[in-house]
Amino acid sequence: MTTCLKNPLKPQYNGGIVVNPEFNNGLNGWTLLGDAKIENNVSSDGNKFIVASKRKGPYHGFSQEFQLDKDKFYVVSGWVQVNHGDDANVAVIFKTQSGFQHAAWAIAKSGCWSMFKGGLVVNASGPAQLYFEINNTAIDIWADNISLQPFSQEEWTSHLNQSIEKVRKSKVAIQVVDSQGKSLPNATISLVQGRANFPFGVAINKNILNNKGYQNWFFSRFKYTVFGNEMKWYSTETSQGKINYSTSDAMVNLCKSKGVSIRGHNIFWDDPKFQPYWVLSLSPQQLSAAATKRVGSVVAKYKGQVIHWDVVNENLHFNFFESKLGANASATFYRSAAHIDNRTPMFLNDYNTIEDQRDGASSPVSYLNKIKQLRTQGYAGLLGIGLESHFNTPSQPYIRSALDILASAKLPIWITELDVQTGPNQAQFLDQIIKEVVGHRAVQGLIIWSAWEPSGCYRMCLTDNNFKNLPTGDVVDKARATLSHEGFYGTTNAKGYFETSLFHGDYQAVVTHPSMADSSFHHNLTVIPTTTSERLLSYKFTIA
Repeated sequence: MTTCLKNPLKPQYNGGIVVNPEFNNGLNGWTLLGDAKIENNVSSDGNKFIVASKRKGPYHGFSQEFQLDKDKFYVVSGWVQVNHGDDANVAVIFKTQSGFQHAAWAIAKSGCWSMFKGGLVVNASGPAQLYFEINNTAIDIWADNISLQPFSQEEWTSHLNQSIEKVRKSKVAIQVVDSQGKSLPNATISLVQGRANFPFGVAINKNILNNKGYQNWFFSRFKYTVFGNEMKWYSTETSQGKINYSTSDAMVNLCKSKGVSIRGHNIFWDDPKFQPYWVLSLSPQQLSAAATKRVGSVVAKYKGQVIHWDVVNENLHFNFFESKLGANASATFYRSAAHIDNRTPMFLNDYNTIEDQRDGASSPVSYLNKIKQLRTQGYAGLLGIGLESHFNTPSQPYIRSALDILASAKLPIWITELDVQTGPNQAQFLDQIIKEVVGHRAVQGLIIWSAWEPSGCYRMCLTDNNFKNLPTGDVVDKARATLSHEGFYGTTNAKGYFETSLFHGDYQAVVTHPSMADSSFHHNLTVIPTTTSERLLSYKFTIA
C-alpha cells in the first residue's frame, strides 16, 4: 500500500459506483473542474489514465459527481502520480451540499503510482463531487483505477463483528467429566478473566494518590494506564537543574503495587507552548545539553518500569527542537533513549491521523513518511505508532482506511489518548470508535484519555465526582466487560460439552454441577489465536 508502483493495481471493488474507473472509455463519466486541461493518456505498456495539466488553481482538474446517501459508509481509493518535481501532497476531497469533506490523502511521486485510501460519511443525501487538490499548480495530476464503494451500516457492522471474531477471539470447546471420565450434562461453567490479551486502559493523574474513591474505581477495572502530565519535562524539572520525580514516583509505585502497566509519556514535546518555561531562553548549545540530560535522567529513572516511551510528542505537527537543534533532533533523541533502554519500544505520538481527515500534516501517509524519515536519519531501534485519537465526530470508514494504511508499516499501533468531545452523541461515538479499533488486527492496545479532575477532565470524564459512571463510563465498562467476559457463564449439553467463542486471554473457569450442590471446581485455561487448520481449542475439566 505504501510502495510506489510502476503500474497501479486494479481498482478496489471493481471501481464500485465510479463510472469508467480505469479510463478505458476515454473521459466518459469525468468532467473538468475549474480552469485546466484534462485528457486521457496511455503509458508505453498500454495502461490508460487521466491527466490534468495547465491547472490554474490547487483544485482545478478532473472530477466526477455521485449521489451519496447519508445512511451509508463510503470507502474511496485509487492511484495518483505527478509528472515531475518533488513529492506532492494530494488531498482527495468531496464537495457536498454541506461543505467540503476530505476523504483521503496521498503523497504522489513522479515515475511511479502511489495509492490513496480513505472514507467518508455525509450529513445529508444528495450530490457530491469528487476532486483532487495539489497546492503546486505547476505540476500535472495523473490518476487511475479510482473506486468509491458504498456500504450499508448493517454491512459495516457485520464486517466489524466478523473481524473481531477473527482477530480477537477463538472458538473453544469445553467438556466436563466426573472422576470416572463420564460426561456431565448441565454442568455450569463461569469465567473469571485474569489478564486480557488486548490491553485496555485509562489515563490517570496525581489526584489518584490520595483519593480512595478514585483508586477503587480505577484499580478495580484496569491494568494499563498513562499519566496525564506527571512524567513530562515541565512537571519534573520546573526550574533548571531542580529535578523532582516525587509525584511520578508515587504514581509508578502505586501502579506497580496493583499490577498496572504504564506507558511512558513523554520525554519531549515538540510544541513550543509546552516546554518548561526556562527552556525557551536557552541557546542551541544550552538546549542540546539540557535535552541530553533530560533523556538520560527520565529514561534511566523509569527503565524497565514502562512499556513504551513517547519520545518526541507531536513531532508531525511541531518542530521546536528541530528549529533549535537541526532537522535530525528527533532522531537523535530516539537513538539516545534507545541506547539507555533498548528493550522498550520508542513511540511516535500524534493527533488527527485517524480522527480528523482534514489535517494533512499528520495524515496516515504523512505519518508513514515521518517513520521513514526517522529510519533514514539513523534510528534503527524498536518503534511504535501512537495515535492520540481526540475525536469530534468519527468517520468509521476513514478510521478503518487510515489504520489499513498505517498497518503497512508492520509496527505496533496503539490508540493512546482516546476521547470524544462533549455532545449529545458522545457516548455513542465513543462506543463506535472502541469497536472499530478493537476490530482492526493492527491495533495492539487502547488507552482512554480521561484522567479525573475535580474541576472537570480534559475533554471527557468517565465518572462524576463521586466516581459514579457517566454514560461514557458505562460504554468503557461494557467494552472492558466484553473483552474480559465478566459475568459469562454457560451450561454443558447432554454430552457434557459447552462450545463458545472467547476473547484471547487467561481465564479461570469455575465449574459446578447439580450433583455437588455445595462444591465448585476451578480450572485454568488460556485462549490463544488459532490457525485456520485448528479453529477450535478443546479443554477437558474434571470434577471429583
